[in-house]
Amino acid sequence: MIPRYRLGFRPDIEGLRAVAVLAVLAFHATVPGMAGGFVGVDVFFVISGFLITGLLLRDVSATGRFSLAEFYARRARRILPAAGVVLLATTAGAWLMLPPLRGGDIAADVVTAALYIANWRFVAGQTDYLAAERDPSPLLHYWSLAVEEQFYLLWAPLLLVLVLLARRLGRSPFPAIAVAIVTLTGLSFALSLWWTGVSAPLAYLSSPSRAWQFGVGALVALLMPYSSRPDGGEGRPDAGGSSDGTGQGRGRRPRFAVRVAQGALGLLGAAAVVWSIVRIGPSTPYPGTIALVPTLGTAAVILFRSPVSAALSSAPVRAIGRLSFSWYLWHWPVLVLAEAVLGAQPWPVRLALVLGSALPAVLTLKLVERPLRLSAVVSALPRRGLALGTSAMAVPLAAALLLNGGVVHGATATRATVTGTATDTATGTAGAPGTALRPTPAEARTDFPRSAGCEIELTATTSPPCLFGNPASKDRIVLIGDSHAGQWFAVAERIAVRRGWALEVLTKPGCPLPRLTVVDPRLGREYRECDTWREHALKRLAAQAPPRLVLVASLNAYSSDRAALTRAWDATLTPLSRLGAPLVYLRDTPLPGKDVPACLSGGPVADCAFPRRAALRPDPLAEQVRAGERPGVRLLDVVPLLCRETADTCPAALDGVVLYRDDAHITNTLAVRLAPRMEQDLEDLDLIPTVL
Repeated sequence: MIPRYRLGFRPDIEGLRAVAVLAVLAFHATVPGMAGGFVGVDVFFVISGFLITGLLLRDVSATGRFSLAEFYARRARRILPAAGVVLLATTAGAWLMLPPLRGGDIAADVVTAALYIANWRFVAGQTDYLAAERDPSPLLHYWSLAVEEQFYLLWAPLLLVLVLLARRLGRSPFPAIAVAIVTLTGLSFALSLWWTGVSAPLAYLSSPSRAWQFGVGALVALLMPYSSRPDGGEGRPDAGGSSDGTGQGRGRRPRFAVRVAQGALGLLGAAAVVWSIVRIGPSTPYPGTIALVPTLGTAAVILFRSPVSAALSSAPVRAIGRLSFSWYLWHWPVLVLAEAVLGAQPWPVRLALVLGSALPAVLTLKLVERPLRLSAVVSALPRRGLALGTSAMAVPLAAALLLNGGVVHGATATRATVTGTATDTATGTAGAPGTALRPTPAEARTDFPRSAGCEIELTATTSPPCLFGNPASKDRIVLIGDSHAGQWFAVAERIAVRRGWALEVLTKPGCPLPRLTVVDPRLGREYRECDTWREHALKRLAAQAPPRLVLVASLNAYSSDRAALTRAWDATLTPLSRLGAPLVYLRDTPLPGKDVPACLSGGPVADCAFPRRAALRPDPLAEQVRAGERPGVRLLDVVPLLCRETADTCPAALDGVVLYRDDAHITNTLAVRLAPRMEQDLEDLDLIPTVL
């Protein structure tokens, strides 16, 4: 017996979309108590899996097949025009409001968002330490649209193949569809669990690890004809994003006990969604097993009628639900672009910005989304809907290419100049006003140390044999630490090359050299690989011949607990001191906390200065060495050269040199410029022989 699927209007699902979007908006506005609001995206995924699969099953039930062209035309009418309008507006906003280099970043985001592969760009960006420190993209939220479209790009053809095979064999396609949904959902969930433990960005943003949530919605659609729930009446045909769903039609009213059980399950599902919003937080490994709570909770709300259904069906809630897609598209660009101009804002201001984004959302809904989705002319032929969708992708793509072309020309051609007297970073003498910046802001972003391959990947636990200078020499320098040690490669290389010594580099980005266990934001979990790498590096040095000099450096922001940081340094410096070589601690450089090259690309150098107090973190190790409390450890401190003690701010450029390549690391140009001064300091301390 083939189950009968009907398209019935579901006002409660329209209201459920309101809950989802309000949760996401509250989370992005950093409203207190809404730390888990990001699970609203999970709610959207389940709803989408239910609605889209239900539409396909309805067609199969009625005609024995469905049209891929019509399916994709409906998706195009529903999603692409509104999404394209927001992409176009964001491109214009970036051109008008942001520095050229930020505009270039956003142009690339627009391209991937318009092609619905943005999630993979953001996976790469959040797992790459060279890009992870950039300001947030105003199109970051397009990852969810990309995941959804990638899922349906494969899901609809798979269903059609199963339907055609079943018809060829003279059998009902629904058992095969059920097996496919269960199998793919299980495999995707297993992959999600694995990737959550390996790489949080990959697990959170990728389509394979999120497909199981669409699968749960698809299972609900498959189960609807067998549930005892009325559908709520016939509704208008729609294109997957509305609140039309599958149901069995009006039938006998279920028994009282069944209604009570269904109501309890529906309430339990709603409670699970609310619990997820208020109890799950950014520190929770996600998706992981905890994602089952909002996912299954949403499924229960859809499948079982309860008092929550009536509340979700109320007119005000449904009005927000109808606006949910456009509001979701607009809120994040408005928030990010506003803060790019105004700076970081407290949550009440962020909330006001998010609420204010409802205005362009309403206009988009009334002028773009609904007219094109419901247009009789456009929907008459699938090719018209597909042509509309193609145009909605092509226009933002063209705008992004124009924006990027202007950025590239401006960033490479413009030589911003110093507008006031600067201090020479090497000699401390005044530099002449009007000096052109070097490297250019665009070049500064890629001005890395020439030690490619030595700053190992996140998941690596051992360093390769990174030897420079004269590898055959019995004398060698060791440079060890995280990327803030790696930024001093030019200094260590100069010292080694001028003396005919070897240079050994042991660096791992994001990994504190003091023995601290930290949570890496790119992995979303404890950085276990860091602990393993640190121990391996120390054991490697202990097993080798003693070096002539050990240069130690690390980001000074892994912990604000002075006592814990002191103990952690003790645990690392003790085995290093046993090597019998002088230890030199390179005090960490100021932390700008802003994308310096982007800032310099858009205005005067003076406008890119940053507060000295926030840039210089307390450094107990430097204080102990300076006070003579760390025998055998010497201090090399270039901070006074980069940030005057009498000033309230630290500059972004000095004597025409761009000091930082991002929001935390110095440029290699600066390291080369400082190398002679630092070499002389080490000679004065009798730690290295003088070379004439």
